[in-house]
Amino acid sequence: MGKRVLVVLGHPGKESFCAALAATYAAAASEAGHEVRLLRLDALQFDPILHEGYQRIQALEPDLKEAQAAIVWAQHLCVVYPIWWGGVPALLKGFLDRVLLPGFAFRYRAGSAFPEQLLKGRTAHMLVTMDTPPWYFKWVYRMPAIEQMRRTTLEFCGIKPVRVHTVGPLLKSKPAQRDAWLTRAAVAARQI
Repeated sequence: MGKRVLVVLGHPGKESFCAALAATYAAAASEAGHEVRLLRLDALQFDPILHEGYQRIQALEPDLKEAQAAIVWAQHLCVVYPIWWGGVPALLKGFLDRVLLPGFAFRYRAGSAFPEQLLKGRTAHMLVTMDTPPWYFKWVYRMPAIEQMRRTTLEFCGIKPVRVHTVGPLLKSKPAQRDAWLTRAAVAARQI
């Protein structure tokens, strides 16, 4: 039986390689019998700034309410994004700040340093592009944008396991290499 899969495209460019990865993953998951939805963050209307931090939750725009409903619906998430300046793009970070709120993604508990994880029961893939060679990003930079998304975002909210597929260096890559990366994304989608 197929799963409900939400693919989140965290790159603002419609013609980006991340967009191609997201489309490939979504198509392969659908062909494998999964029910798939694609959430393109660049198409959402929302203020990415959490103006008051978590002191006062600002009202969610309709697109963010729909995004939360899609996350609740999903059994598996695939987050596709590039590494920019060692981190996630501002669009993706703003989305996470606004959507993964206390009471939705996690809940603080009295007397405990660790919050309750409200998104348990879901799994995830991360498809991450970069211009840095992935081995260098791992061993020299220590993968800050990957660890942030995997451990301190997705796993913090209870989404496990989180499988990571890195793509790069994208800069000056040849069409054959890009095709191989797209094939890898399709294989990952079939293994949900």
